[in-house]
Amino acid sequence: MPDRTTLARRYKALYPILQAFVLFVGQDAEMLDEPFEGHDRYEDKSLFKVKGPGWHQSDRQAGRIPEKLRHLDTDASWSKSAYHGWVYGYGVHLTCNRVGLPKLVQVETAAYSEAQAVQDKEPLILPVLHPDTLSGDNGYTAARRIRQWAARGVALLTPAAKWVKGRYAQAYHRFLQQPHNAALLRARRTAVEPVFDLIAKLIGADDNHKQLPVQRLENGRACLALATLSLQIAMIVNSIGALPLRSISYFQGAFT
Repeated sequence: MPDRTTLARRYKALYPILQAFVLFVGQDAEMLDEPFEGHDRYEDKSLFKVKGPGWHQSDRQAGRIPEKLRHLDTDASWSKSAYHGWVYGYGVHLTCNRVGLPKLVQVETAAYSEAQAVQDKEPLILPVLHPDTLSGDNGYTAARRIRQWAARGVALLTPAAKWVKGRYAQAYHRFLQQPHNAALLRARRTAVEPVFDLIAKLIGADDNHKQLPVQRLENGRACLALATLSLQIAMIVNSIGALPLRSISYFQGAFT
């Protein structure tokens, strides 16, 4: 049996391998069941609270650790969640299809923006996933990206609540009002948002703030990417067994 430090080192190194497997399984599954097919993708970010205390932003910016603050994860950062308020931890940036099957996963500190994450994933989203559309919330609105993707045949759909002035913005909002596009935007909440709760349950982080069982960015990346891959496997097994695709109780039971 390898030493614990060896296992820990190998665990930290899993993240890029797991990312590649998530991409592979997401594509390969399209040949297994019709719900796994389709060319409409959904993008979102969800925050996971770090294990341990939060680091006050003023102390963090100054690089100052209070004397009585124990077991602090200094890799994490702050970001605000619409559901939980300010969270000190990490963020999962997920690309999935209409039924919630993950296609791409990226894990960063909480402050890492949606815009930067989708920029990172662009070399895989456009030429590898070949989507017709990608729907996200207001955090993904970028006029330049919308035009660049449209030139490559991909419609980036966001509510664009703050981009309303000018003829390009007005034309984009008319485009969003078309019934098909409006339906895709409405479906975002049921397509991708519940998937984060399933990932949380798979790692036992189903409390109010989805607290991770590990610390440090390398460990958090491996943990959340492994949970994403596990969810893919669970959904494929459910498809084979004619079970609801998002039912993970059988999958969880295998490990208890």
